[in-house]
Amino acid sequence: MNILFDEDQLRRLIANLKILTGVPANILDPEGRDINLFRGHPPFCRMINDLPEGHERCVACDMCKIKHYSAEKGFQFYRCHAGICEAIMPLYDKNQPLAYLAVGCYLDDSPMEEQWEHTRSLLDWWPGGPDSLKEAFFQFRQYSQQEVQAYAETLEALSAYIRLKGMILTTEQTDAQRLELFLDQHYMEKLSLASISKEMHIGRTKLCTLAKELSGGRTLSYLIAQRRINAAKRLLVQSSLPISAVAEQVGINDYNYFSTVFRPMAGTTPARPKHRTKQETVYMLKNPMSAANAGISATPAAENPSRNRAAP
Repeated sequence: MNILFDEDQLRRLIANLKILTGVPANILDPEGRDINLFRGHPPFCRMINDLPEGHERCVACDMCKIKHYSAEKGFQFYRCHAGICEAIMPLYDKNQPLAYLAVGCYLDDSPMEEQWEHTRSLLDWWPGGPDSLKEAFFQFRQYSQQEVQAYAETLEALSAYIRLKGMILTTEQTDAQRLELFLDQHYMEKLSLASISKEMHIGRTKLCTLAKELSGGRTLSYLIAQRRINAAKRLLVQSSLPISAVAEQVGINDYNYFSTVFRPMAGTTPARPKHRTKQETVYMLKNPMSAANAGISATPAAENPSRNRAAP
């Protein structure tokens, strides 16, 4: 499979992530090989990689973790051959990934001394003994489980942006990949099974089969609605548009239908958030059902559609 990486865009994106979060991210090819976009590793990792045997161990570790990726979706977390926290996620289809998004070079919030003792036990091959790496080890940043999960969910959302911008492409896209990309780019338009079939030159029966594969047994209509409601949630938080206008922006012209579709997917009625903290807003967008159950949504009743509908 011939894979094309937009290295300039990817390198800029990864550098910005490092500046914002302090956590290094990287892109690996489908076999787990580093495509050499990132150079800002912490001192401990630089020392390991500067030694030929250490570099070989790092490469073998990456390839092994990709070979044994078993998560249903999203990131799979693990500790590398030297005991450092890392995670990988396939882009974009776990069955036929074009690449892997990798994050790592951090420690969790368990006691540093305990983590060092674990790492120390793995470094008996290090020339001169592992204690020469202790000072560099204690320069790693620690992150709580909540921080790591928030970062992982942000990167999962970012993978859709990578796809939309065409930063990683293949000249041999599968029909499933083509359908996902088409829906990402056209969900706000008037779509039907017939129109998509005509536009993509894929039979209707096959489209329905692909939709079931991509949605876990659901329909093409579900995939379209999912993208529309996700976009609507972002607009409700980020813009001052009336709710009826938000619905139209994402391709739904009927307010009542928009409300009917929104609630089961978002876990709440479509309403403008008020007096919500930034943390609560981010949590609600990422975990709509959990937020609703926990009472975090705390939004006022849905706005009256007649009051929000633009004047003719």
